[in-house]
Amino acid sequence: MLKKSIAVALVAGLTAGCVTSTDPYTGQQKISNTAGGAALGALAGAGVGLLAGGDDRRNALIGAGIGALAGGAVGSYMDQQEAQLRGQLQGTGVSVTRQGDYIILNMPSNITFATDSSTIQPAFYGTLNSVALVLQKYNRTLVDVFGHTDSTGNDNYNLQLSQRRAGAVANYLTGQGVNGQRFAVIGEGETQPIASNATPEGRAQNRRVEIRLSPLTGA
Repeated sequence: MLKKSIAVALVAGLTAGCVTSTDPYTGQQKISNTAGGAALGALAGAGVGLLAGGDDRRNALIGAGIGALAGGAVGSYMDQQEAQLRGQLQGTGVSVTRQGDYIILNMPSNITFATDSSTIQPAFYGTLNSVALVLQKYNRTLVDVFGHTDSTGNDNYNLQLSQRRAGAVANYLTGQGVNGQRFAVIGEGETQPIASNATPEGRAQNRRVEIRLSPLTGA
């Protein structure tokens, strides 16, 4: 219930951010792709079914005239969106991972935020602008933004920091014109590590913001 309340509050508070005209990144970098019908699993983080009312978001978007995807159109739509994201984000340090019908963008904190800060670094504006361009073009997806930290420091402080960072990324994207009704925002703190917190390298991997894109379907 706490996570759900936090998510709802953050989504309700999304307002327009500063608009930057930085050109999208076009560097070259090959990013691994995991295809097939595997379920989202642990990548989604705990409690994803409660995030800001998935059904509420879906119903609101469909009610606003955004058509739901169905059948074979789902895979094709996500394939196209994935290709666009890979093209826009090559060389930025943001990884693009395909997991079934979901797309995961992993944004390491060393390129997004200064240490112990939830203010997006100006050098990262261009990358987020690139993400926003694709999200606006492919508007039939739900956008879940997860903040994560390493295990250094106080648990509650880490949770709050992760919430602020996830909210900052979502807020910036809505400031670029992405429909705020598509978003759910949640801080996971240190609870979802992807590497060992026993080493500096592992802790650096755990400090991240992840964006999960899922298709807007009728059910």
